[in-house]
Amino acid sequence: MQRNTNRLALSLLCLIISVIAQSQEATALRVAVAGTSHGHVSWILGRKEKQRIELVGIYETDTALIRKQTAQFKLSPGLFYNNLEQMLDKVKPQAVVAFGSIHDHLAVVEACAPRGIHVMVEKPLAVSGAHAQKMKALADKHKIHLLTNYETSWYPTTERTYRLVNDSNYLGKMRKVVFHHGHEGPKEIGVSKEFFNWLTDPIKNGGGAVIDFGCYGANIITYLMRGEQPLSVTARLQQLKPSIYPKVDDEATIIVEYKNTQCIIQASWNWPYSRKDMEVYGETGYIFAIDRTTLKRKSKRASNEVTEKFELTDPLVYDDPFLYFADVINKKIEVAPYSVYSLSNNVMVLKILDAARESAKTGKTVVFK
Repeated sequence: MQRNTNRLALSLLCLIISVIAQSQEATALRVAVAGTSHGHVSWILGRKEKQRIELVGIYETDTALIRKQTAQFKLSPGLFYNNLEQMLDKVKPQAVVAFGSIHDHLAVVEACAPRGIHVMVEKPLAVSGAHAQKMKALADKHKIHLLTNYETSWYPTTERTYRLVNDSNYLGKMRKVVFHHGHEGPKEIGVSKEFFNWLTDPIKNGGGAVIDFGCYGANIITYLMRGEQPLSVTARLQQLKPSIYPKVDDEATIIVEYKNTQCIIQASWNWPYSRKDMEVYGETGYIFAIDRTTLKRKSKRASNEVTEKFELTDPLVYDDPFLYFADVINKKIEVAPYSVYSLSNNVMVLKILDAARESAKTGKTVVFK
């Protein structure tokens, strides 16, 4: 009799644990959007999956843009607010994703951090190292997560490259890394008027191609180098299309020197096609991440070049940045130091970009202390 009672109690306990787990899994993260002028905002406004991410509010002041997005994404007009702090206090989100100008990222964190609201901004973290340090101080003080989202963070080839680089038997010491990021130009690919206006503004965006696409290479090299600070940065910026982009650069080449590695970041609004790819060379092999799903590699220890093809939903990475954000907040995963979304990585990114702009301005190499 006692044995049956114990079994029944154990069964009931397991059932309760299962129900609690399912309830927690079903509870959607309450997310608000701060700014909607970024071209990538469709990733959240047009999101189909509704079970784990609940959109509870949208801050935007451009009434014409609000009308357009309400119709395009079939959104309720009641979701929109023209005052950020009022929206935060009214809808009480657990998290905010920022899709306004890069200059606005600081204001978003200033509003969210004291309220204990976690933030993920679209790349890069900030327009300058000074803004980045203020944002970090707020995040640390109020103990919130502050992440930065890059499309390349979802690429299985990015994570596969990292793992191969850190396999000393494959590449040996990493010697040279070359990044190619960019497209034909914002106007040429037809970005929206709202996006174009701040993307080509030296204050609101912090620069042109050097910021827009230079941040990708700076982010990934910081990940590959596991947070090692560069020795120096040398950069050259050009305006190859001043009639289209009179205020900012459209061509950037950044050389980032480390003790044992050289990194070349080629960020451009002048490529003949859109690209996000990288080449990694070591003592004993190379890795070419051709796009998000295709990687070629060869080591002296193998006779043939290997081509790997990945699915977009490959378990190497989260293919949904918002679910990654939710799992971080819900403590299902931890953000590793200097990993691609991490605050430590993206503060370093701004150090590199600040140095690149300074080098281009002065014509001199900027040496890190």
